[in-house]
Amino acid sequence: MTKFYASYPEGRPRRLRRTAGMRALVRETSLEPRHLIQAVILREEADPSEVKALDGVKRMTPAEAAEAAVRARDLGLGGLALFPYTKTSDRDASGSLAFDEGNLMGRAAQAIKEAAPEMVIIGDVALDPYTDHGHDGLMGEDGTILNDPTIEALCRQALALARCGFDMVAPSDMMDGRVGRIRKALDGEAFEDTGILSYAVKYASVFYGPYRDAVGSRGALKGDKRTYQMDPANALEGLKEAALDISEGADMVMVKPGLPYLDMITRVKDKFGAPTVAFQVSGEYAMLKEASKAGAFDFQSAMMEALICFRRAGADAVITYAAEEMAGLL
Repeated sequence: MTKFYASYPEGRPRRLRRTAGMRALVRETSLEPRHLIQAVILREEADPSEVKALDGVKRMTPAEAAEAAVRARDLGLGGLALFPYTKTSDRDASGSLAFDEGNLMGRAAQAIKEAAPEMVIIGDVALDPYTDHGHDGLMGEDGTILNDPTIEALCRQALALARCGFDMVAPSDMMDGRVGRIRKALDGEAFEDTGILSYAVKYASVFYGPYRDAVGSRGALKGDKRTYQMDPANALEGLKEAALDISEGADMVMVKPGLPYLDMITRVKDKFGAPTVAFQVSGEYAMLKEASKAGAFDFQSAMMEALICFRRAGADAVITYAAEEMAGLL
């Protein structure tokens, strides 16, 4: 419907901005703790907790993750997204630790479900925390990342996560066809209720740098990931990727990174209407943190504005390293 507005001086938009109460009355976008998902980096007891590239972010043991889950439940957060830190000595060419139900992810999931069974937990499905070459998939002799053999490995990984109690698995690898195969594998073992949050629109971005430090893969990465993650210059390709994943059975789709790709969040949400998640990635968090330390602005105010922008763009939920902190303010 076409809308007509009175011109100045009869029409004065500032009337609706005059007081805090008036601004709240006409606010178009809401941000609540349930819209936020806490990103959690896991560690073994003997591994360092500090992430030098992410000020304020600590790696957590499974017991600490369970405590975080209780806090998240009490704050009303939407969920926890778990990622493992893996030492070089525990990595190999096939990423075999990914399939072990007794690994960090499995033990953390079980500890969380014992402490806060109602808390939604999301398990990352990709081989990069486990491979000695740092890639999300299996590597051929010529350095090519192999699509179809990788899918078989991802299905094994997704099943391991489902058996450990994850509510959703989140394939972040960007292999073609993996969502449909994972859905079939889950259904085949009676995990019909395990959801799939697909990293549908994932760009080959420099903003992932601090995360690679956090999970121990920066030094391991051989080459780059541009043959399977998307070109930042492309938008229509992102819609194709989202359409394919939805058609294969994705319950939710993600755009990653976040703020530099707000246009893609809006396009995906408007085009498909599917539950859409944004990932405020490590580089985005680090930029806000470092700028605040330099005196550019207050971190919490800047973070709040960024999260509201995600919601305004169409994101139903946002994965962020600051979820718990911001939920406390909300």
